[in-house]
Amino acid sequence: MEPPPREFVIAAWGIFGLVVGSFLNVVVHRLPLEGESVLRPLRSRCPNCRHELTAWENVPVLSWLALRGRCRNCRWPIPIRYPLVELVNATLWALAGGLAPPPEGGWLHFGVGGVHALVLSGLVVASAVDFDRFEIPDEVSIGGIVLAPLCAALVPELHADTWVARELSDVPGQVDRVGAVLGALAGILVGGGSLYLIGWVGKKLFRRDAMGFGDVKLLAAGGGFVGPGGALVALFLGSLAASLVGAANLVRFLCVSRKRVRERRTRKPLVRSLASARIAARYLPFGPYLGLGIGIVLLGWKDVLELVSELGF
Repeated sequence: MEPPPREFVIAAWGIFGLVVGSFLNVVVHRLPLEGESVLRPLRSRCPNCRHELTAWENVPVLSWLALRGRCRNCRWPIPIRYPLVELVNATLWALAGGLAPPPEGGWLHFGVGGVHALVLSGLVVASAVDFDRFEIPDEVSIGGIVLAPLCAALVPELHADTWVARELSDVPGQVDRVGAVLGALAGILVGGGSLYLIGWVGKKLFRRDAMGFGDVKLLAAGGGFVGPGGALVALFLGSLAASLVGAANLVRFLCVSRKRVRERRTRKPLVRSLASARIAARYLPFGPYLGLGIGIVLLGWKDVLELVSELGF
């Protein structure tokens, strides 16, 4: 029996990721709330009027478009975050499935692809919650720290490119379960330890918290899946992305401040406007950009570019 076409496999992963993305919206909304449960009530409901959604109101992306972004019962505007989370998760699952070992590999395809998809979904949840509330749920970060060694033991191929795992495996050039677990543990220590050290130094220099501990735990969890070297690369990529966005925010807030000065015809110095813009731009969640770095390392940016070119995009 011939294996299914690669395009079909990627599409199947993407569709399943779209459905999972709908569930992730429930997780993002309920996880940070006191007294809320991800599983209860089972039916999704409007956050504003508590109207329980019917099946056709809960179709990923399409329902949001059909309802024109509003609750059918109270007309509450449904944030665009909902379809975005579904589309982003679908894209990430399609990439995870497309970059996994070929389907004829059987368990290896679903093992590597499934773990990568699970990690990417966790990063989506962490990023969305951090954007909303400037916090990263422990269920994602600590849960990832616990799951990383377990997944490494079940699917050692996750750390096939981790130098520590290869060196500590019994078979030269290959990764066994012990080596994979040790590679995951090394990634946790290097990922969490490096960011904790940066935060400690920053606090000593600037006399204020320079790094949230949620970010430390998130990189520790990510390091468990990408290894120690991958954790450092993810930290660099996340820092670079956050710096670029922070600089753009600084310019944006400065322009807004100067516009208000002109409208009010005041004589506020440029230096004071710049100081105000720096304070406003400082409040930037680091988790989403850290998650971006982890995701890029997890999938391998070169492999992503190759897959996109193969599909003709």
